[in-house]
Amino acid sequence: MSDCPIVGFDHVQLAMPAGGEDAARAFYAGVLGLAEVPKPADLATRGGCWFEGGGVSVHLGVDANFRPAAKAHPALLVEDLAAMRDRLEAYDVAFTDGSPLDGYRRGDICDPFGNRIELMQKL
Repeated sequence: MSDCPIVGFDHVQLAMPAGGEDAARAFYAGVLGLAEVPKPADLATRGGCWFEGGGVSVHLGVDANFRPAAKAHPALLVEDLAAMRDRLEAYDVAFTDGSPLDGYRRGDICDPFGNRIELMQKL
């Protein structure tokens, strides 16, 4: 039994520049295969997009002072990293092999805004 009151992870939010919704949709839905979900009406006026799939939720929020997250990042689990790498190549998305980590194959990509995303496959 843990004394930790945290029970799970709801979503990760990444920043994007104003007007980047179409690029976000093309990447997160088109390339990564996540489904866009509607934002609540009171939040939709702020811009941005929300995506879900495979048990993860990724929110893209507009930041007037946007700077890409080069170090901080979400790590998304994939079933088959080689197949995902082929998919990324078909969309001209650069993939960089990650350093070894016991129990995983992994690598990094960037979204259209330069935010780092780690992709991991459990071995």
